[in-house]
Amino acid sequence: MPSKIGRREFLQTMVGGGVLLGTTSALGAGARQKPLLLISPGCRRSKVRIGKVYLGRPHAHWPTPQLDLNAERRKYELEFARMAKEFSDVEFVVNELVTSPEQARRLKERLSQADGILLIHLSMGIGNMLREVLGVGRPTILFAAPYSGHEWTWFGRLMKQKEGALLDCLLTSDYNQLAAAIRPFRAVHHLREAKILNVTRRELPTGYVKEVKEKFGTEIVRIGRERMLEAYQAIPEAEARAETKRWMEGAEKIVEPPEEEVFRSCKLALAMQKVLDEENATLITIDCYGTMWRQLPAYPCIGHARLNNLGLAGICESDLQACMTFILLQSISGKPGFVNDPTVDVSRNAIILAHCVGTPKMDGLEGEAAPYRLRSVMERQEGATCQVMMRLGQPVTSAMLIGTDLLVYFTGEIIETPDLPRGCRTKITVKVDGDIEKLWQNWTDGLHRVTCYGDLTKDLRRLCRFKGIKMVNEA
Repeated sequence: MPSKIGRREFLQTMVGGGVLLGTTSALGAGARQKPLLLISPGCRRSKVRIGKVYLGRPHAHWPTPQLDLNAERRKYELEFARMAKEFSDVEFVVNELVTSPEQARRLKERLSQADGILLIHLSMGIGNMLREVLGVGRPTILFAAPYSGHEWTWFGRLMKQKEGALLDCLLTSDYNQLAAAIRPFRAVHHLREAKILNVTRRELPTGYVKEVKEKFGTEIVRIGRERMLEAYQAIPEAEARAETKRWMEGAEKIVEPPEEEVFRSCKLALAMQKVLDEENATLITIDCYGTMWRQLPAYPCIGHARLNNLGLAGICESDLQACMTFILLQSISGKPGFVNDPTVDVSRNAIILAHCVGTPKMDGLEGEAAPYRLRSVMERQEGATCQVMMRLGQPVTSAMLIGTDLLVYFTGEIIETPDLPRGCRTKITVKVDGDIEKLWQNWTDGLHRVTCYGDLTKDLRRLCRFKGIKMVNEA
C-alpha cells in the first residue's frame, strides 16, 4: 500500500464493513501507524444506508414521450459507477425504478430502514409517487435535471408544507451533485453511530447527554483517569519512541519542548487511540484544563492532532458541544475541525481563531499535511503541541451546535497565519463573509467555535432541515 492515501482510495479499500488501513501520520519519514478499522473518516461501525429510487412515468410528455426509462436509469447508474469511490461507504438498500404510486407504496417498509432517500426525477407525472415516498418520513433529496418535468414549479411550496418537511431538492445538470446529496445522510448516520469518550472526573451533564442520545443517537461515556494511565503504561516504549521520531522529524522546527516531553505526549497519544479502539469509539475529549490538568503524564495536544490526522477525533477541554459540532462537520466534509478561541479585529473585518491544538491534516486524508512546529502550550508555558501553518486563501466554515436545536455559523477566508507570542500557538486570521460587527455582537454561548476547510453552508442547511435544527449566520 502506498505511504500516502487519499480519502477516495481510503474508502475504496473497505473490507467487510470496515477499512483495514495501514497509513502514515503524514508527519515524518513515511513510517507506518497502526492499522485503523474505519469505514470513512469519523465512522467505524457501519455503512450509510441509502434508498435510491428513480421516478418516471412511461410515455410522459416531458422530456419526451419516447423516453426509455430503463435506458435513462442506466445512464445515471453509469454516473454512480464513475463516482464509485464517493459512495464506497454507502449501502444502497433500495435501488429501484418506480413508475406508479402502487410501486412506491410497496417500497415503504424497505425505505423506512434507510438513513436517507435519494430520488431521481426522470419524467413528468411523478407527483403521487413522490408523495408516497415522502410518507415514509425519512430525510429525502430529489435530484431533478433540466427537462425532467414541470413538477419543480411546486417543489418549493411542497418543502414548506408538513408533508415536505424532510424534502430538499437539487435542480441541476451537474451529476457530481449526486454525491453531494449523500452528505447530509452521511452526517445523520455518523451522528447516530458516534461514541464520545470524555476523560474527566466531573459527572456528565445528564440532561444534555440524554437530549443528544434521543435526537441524534450519539453516545457520550465518561472515562476515568485510571483507565488512561493503564493504557499509557501498556504502550511499548519502542512504539512511543518511533512515534516521537515521526513527530520530531516531521516538524519544521522544535522550539520549546525537550525530547522527553514529546515522548510522553506521543506515548499518551498512542494510549488515547488504544482506549478509542477498545471502546469502538471515534472521538475522545479530555478535561485538560479542569480535573485532568497535570493528572496525566503529558498534555493531550499531540494526541488530539494525531487522531484528527487519522480520521478519528480529539477535542480539547471536555467541550461536548464542540465534540458534536466536530462530528457534524467531519461527517459532511471528510475533514477534521479546528476548535478555537476567537478574538476580533474590526479594522480588517476579520476574526482571529486560535488554539494550541493544531491539526496538520486539515485537508483530510486525501490532502498534504501543512507545515508545523513543535511548541509548548502557550497559556501554560509547558507541555508539547504543534503550531500549524494553515493555507492562505482557504475558505472556511466556523460553527457551533448549541444544545441540540441551534447551529450558529459564519464563513470566511484565511488571510493570515499570525506567528506571535500572544494567544494560542496555532492561529488563523479569517476575513469574514459578512459584517464583523454583527458577528461579535451576535456572539452567544461561550467562546469556542469549530472551524473546517470549505464553505459547507449548503450541506449544513440540508442537514439542519432534516434534523429540525435552526441555522443562524452570526455575521
